[in-house]
Amino acid sequence: MKNLSILSVLAVFVIAAGFTFQPKPWPVPDKDAKTANPQKNDAGSVSAGKALWGQHCASCHGKSGLGDGSKAAQLKTQPDDLTKAAFQSQSDGSIFFKISAGREDMPSFKKKLPETEDIWNLVNYMRTLKK
Repeated sequence: MKNLSILSVLAVFVIAAGFTFQPKPWPVPDKDAKTANPQKNDAGSVSAGKALWGQHCASCHGKSGLGDGSKAAQLKTQPDDLTKAAFQSQSDGSIFFKISAGREDMPSFKKKLPETEDIWNLVNYMRTLKK
């Protein structure tokens, strides 16, 4: 009977933990979400974005965007898996906004990448991160 009680408590904890660790919504203003990507999604843009990814993003998000970078375990929040449909279904403008603004563990890249073309190139590269 004692084992059953321990298992019941453990089951409740596991279920509660699943709800506790749900990703926090990241709302994007409509104006930003509707902003079209002015950077042509071509090989040059994707290549430039890939170089920026390696320099600024892979340490947390991982080489392939799975959220498994070398610094990911040190963060308070797990980086998203950017290959999943939930990420890929976002508008280019939403992704641009999130890279620019940042929040919590995700830094703002407004100052690190002051040329908006660089952020749009990152968006184009991130579109290639699909399973």
